Amino acid sequence: MKVLILGAAGMLGRKLALHLQRVGRIQGHDISELVLADVIAPSQDGARCVEVNITDAGQVSALINERPDVIFHLAAIVSGEAEANFDKGYAINLGGTQNVLEAIRGQQAYCPRVVFASSLAIYGAPLPDVILDDTATLPLSSYGTQKSLGEMLVNDYTRKGFIDGVSLRLPTICIRPGAPNKAASGFYSSILREPLAGQEAVLPVAESLRHWFASPRAAVGFLAHGAEIDTAALGPRRALCLPGVSASVGEMLDALERVAGPKARALVRFEADAAVDAIVSTWPKAFDPQRALAHGFVAEASFDQIIQTHIEDELGGVLPSF
Repeated sequence: MKVLILGAAGMLGRKLALHLQRVGRIQGHDISELVLADVIAPSQDGARCVEVNITDAGQVSALINERPDVIFHLAAIVSGEAEANFDKGYAINLGGTQNVLEAIRGQQAYCPRVVFASSLAIYGAPLPDVILDDTATLPLSSYGTQKSLGEMLVNDYTRKGFIDGVSLRLPTICIRPGAPNKAASGFYSSILREPLAGQEAVLPVAESLRHWFASPRAAVGFLAHGAEIDTAALGPRRALCLPGVSASVGEMLDALERVAGPKARALVRFEADAAVDAIVSTWPKAFDPQRALAHGFVAEASFDQIIQTHIEDELGGVLPSF
């Protein structure tokens, strides 16, 4: 089986590639080749790494001509950047997705599994306190709109038999390792990641703000499982809301204090940012993802577990001494 990861230089792409290399199999078959593609060529031993700009239809077609059996489409710019740069957001997040799907459609007798990384940003206020599988979507950001349109394309290209698609509405991934990115949700990670490293962090929203989370480890599990599930059981509705943990910012900080102590929590200071608040305050608070649970998707059960996962995966199981 040949596997392609688009957006492989990003955090989830790198972790997914490492996971696939460890397990070595997908859909019951050995992985014969793992191809990692991004606008800047990834770097990973044991995989073929290529530079591809998904806004360039020719570059995308050349890659799809190799007919990968499974395609993970993670390539996108994040929410804050998509909101700030309208043209770039649509060129990459929508136009790039169209280029991928059209390149697949141009092949004969070819129907790969496509796992599309969608987002909770496809929902927008007013929302119920708990999102159900059949809750209507109404994105209130350019990023959310682009992801929603991507889901509809995955549904339609699947209906026509060009792909075997699955769209996964990923929770906000927390705690993201590494440097902050331009995502509006980036502070959710920084208010935990930095204190866990003994550094100060800025909180731009009120502690009462509630949202839906999963760890990077859980997100990799979601993506890998999305390539394995029996899609026939999904019917024409190929988008899935995924399990996670509902927590307010205050509850996140409470968990930080339980795990790392009061000195860690004291490193977080409040500094309001109206632009960030305007985006994230429209996002969902909690989900009841019955379809995903029925198909075997799993996540953490508490925010304490999310923090412990970060400590294990990124800090070698060791907290700083305060």
